[in-house]
Amino acid sequence: MATRKHARREPPDGDLIPFPARVDTARLGNGLRVVTVATPHLHAAAVGLYAATGSRYETRRNNGLSHFVEHMLFRGSARFPSSFALNHAIEERCGMLNGETGRDYSLYQVQFHPRELGEVLRILGDLFTSPRFSDIDLERQIVLEEILDDFDERGQRVNVDDVGRGHAWRGHPLGFPITGPERNIRRFSRAAALAHFRRHYGARNLVLAAAGPLAHARVLALARQAFGRLPAGRRRTPRVAPSSLAGPRFHCVRTDSAQVEVQMLFHGLSDRHSRYPALVTLLRLLDDGMATPLHYRVCDRKGLAYHVSAGLEPLGDTSLVEIGAACAAEKLPALLGEIFAILRELRERPAEARDLDKAKRRYARDLEAGFDDVEGLCAWFGDSLLFDRPLRTPAERYRRLARVSATQVQRVARDILRPERLVVTAVGNFTAAAARQARALVRSLGATTSSSSSMRR
Repeated sequence: MATRKHARREPPDGDLIPFPARVDTARLGNGLRVVTVATPHLHAAAVGLYAATGSRYETRRNNGLSHFVEHMLFRGSARFPSSFALNHAIEERCGMLNGETGRDYSLYQVQFHPRELGEVLRILGDLFTSPRFSDIDLERQIVLEEILDDFDERGQRVNVDDVGRGHAWRGHPLGFPITGPERNIRRFSRAAALAHFRRHYGARNLVLAAAGPLAHARVLALARQAFGRLPAGRRRTPRVAPSSLAGPRFHCVRTDSAQVEVQMLFHGLSDRHSRYPALVTLLRLLDDGMATPLHYRVCDRKGLAYHVSAGLEPLGDTSLVEIGAACAAEKLPALLGEIFAILRELRERPAEARDLDKAKRRYARDLEAGFDDVEGLCAWFGDSLLFDRPLRTPAERYRRLARVSATQVQRVARDILRPERLVVTAVGNFTAAAARQARALVRSLGATTSSSSSMRR
């Protein structure tokens, strides 16, 4: 069969507008890494403290402890002996302390007026050098309340992220729920929480990121005052991720919800991989607005779902391509069939030049919009430093993606959107017949792909 050749096009709109910031890094004597993104054009600032912790660093016995420690840290410190005192001190500076725990990190972040930098860092420094970890039984009840959303009235886990990743990373900590099981939460002691904190919150396992109209020398001097007493500890290394998902697999959980939640997970590439920019481009061609095929065909043309989305979750040495939707129970087979048809087309045909140009143009505009987001700037550089990724400027990020060709996107689609890399999860009130049809469709993706591969050979 003849194939059309596509000439490489120059990146749309020329180069990205200049990045109006300077990025500097340093390391304190105890090993704490510090990155400053100086943005003189802005009038707000943010700091984020990143820790290499999370469910990926846990065992089944202590699963949920990283998230539990994040909660306990909000209980105060030596200087601020209650959650009220801690939060009041931050809010007096017109900020708010936010925390989150993922599978491979925890983050504590404050946005504030730049003149408050010194006091904000002193508050955070006191919190991470002398946390109180008080009121553990009260905080335990709060965490138990939080995880109730993940279960139905019969005690089944119905959080589709947890169910899907549990099957995708079967037996590996990447598949553990971030919040952990109830039985673990009920037996965590203050001593266990403190031991986990000391293990994962040493200076060498942390990154402090600051963004705003800030001078790096001042950030560094204040960080040394605030965090200089933090024990060095040591860097933590998670278990290597599995090399595949052993698909295609379909798993379903029956529950009495009004809709069916569907999640497709494909094993992706490390963000250090040379073809990672092509994978990012593939995701933008699939879902980057209402005029891309995932939304247009699934929602606008066929009405199979109110909302559908695709994303990419980087995890250091691997990543997950995730496609999610919610639909009426009777539409489950048709929804899967249409999404699989879109994926087959991405594998079998190179992208149109105008669609590729649009994806690159929108990527450039999204990067430029990030120039005004101090929390996002902390994430760009703090996250990279935590996981030893290159600290790429926006221009470097743009150039990597701008060089991607339609042929490269098609090749990465053929390699990634394959049945052996796929796990599909459905949670909802579907019939046994719909589940059987869905399972057959997942298997048919494998049959169709194998047939197509044989024809190419």
